Amino acid sequence: MRALVTGTAGFIGSHLSATLLARGAEVVGIDSFTDYYARAIKEQNLEPLKAHRAFHFIAGALQTADLGAALDGVTHVFHLAAQAGVRKSWGQDFSTYSSHNIDATQRLLEAVSGRPIQRFVYASSSSVYGDNVALPMREDALPQPVSPYGVTKLAAEHLCHLYWVNAGVPAVSLRYFTVYGPRQRPDMGFHRFIRAALTGQPIARYGDGEQTRDFTYVDDAVAAAIAASGRGRPGAVYNIGGGSRVSLNHVLGVIGRVTGRPLDIRPEPAQKGDMRDTYADTTRAKEDLGFAPATSLEDGLAAESRWLLDVVRGN
Repeated sequence: MRALVTGTAGFIGSHLSATLLARGAEVVGIDSFTDYYARAIKEQNLEPLKAHRAFHFIAGALQTADLGAALDGVTHVFHLAAQAGVRKSWGQDFSTYSSHNIDATQRLLEAVSGRPIQRFVYASSSSVYGDNVALPMREDALPQPVSPYGVTKLAAEHLCHLYWVNAGVPAVSLRYFTVYGPRQRPDMGFHRFIRAALTGQPIARYGDGEQTRDFTYVDDAVAAAIAASGRGRPGAVYNIGGGSRVSLNHVLGVIGRVTGRPLDIRPEPAQKGDMRDTYADTTRAKEDLGFAPATSLEDGLAAESRWLLDVVRGN
């Protein structure tokens, strides 16, 4: 395998790149270092990858990079690059999301079209579903996103499908449900909660805390992407969830246990664009990909807590 991994310096992208390298693949990684969070964090994610002789890095945006050169000899594409975050996708910032999530995806698909790649794996999001979908969420439900971010992720899914139908690009979309673990982005809930617990800072809890999520450990997310690269049906969409649908209040209780620290929880109003509940029906992923999450929520939170404790200590 010679894989192109977009967003290789990010949270999931760096884990996926490392796993592919460990399995003997050659990896071409590309990242534009968007300013959504500090570049220094992404550079740290890249350090162990750059030390590997089978890793080749390209600094650049998909909208402007020489994709022909990047795709030379590539057998698989893992498209993880995106502008992340629901709450920042409103107003004038929407143009950034449409550029990085829609325009970039279209340009990459256009560049792949006509090349003999085996799979194009796109990292989508449970945010495409919105709140008007029965639980557990099935891939054949009508998606109605409630955030601009979700709209852009769904648009990119549609691009993947139309390039399969019209150009034969073997695209597979994975709808990830709240991925967490070591290297999680600093804006994400678990990262913020655990860091606050470790440093004795207050935790802002938006809403009543009874909203639920299906949390997915990063190693399981990576395993799903690799399985999709070999077994995913071109044109198909798969839910990837960790099987840990629990309330935010439950999560905070677990964080208190794994960190051994008291939590100073400060209630805040619910945020627009935040979905009330997510819960993945992963039947299709189990049948086609052999997907089965292997990490429990408590074990995953303990791993993220250990990683963040090292970060806080400066190790």
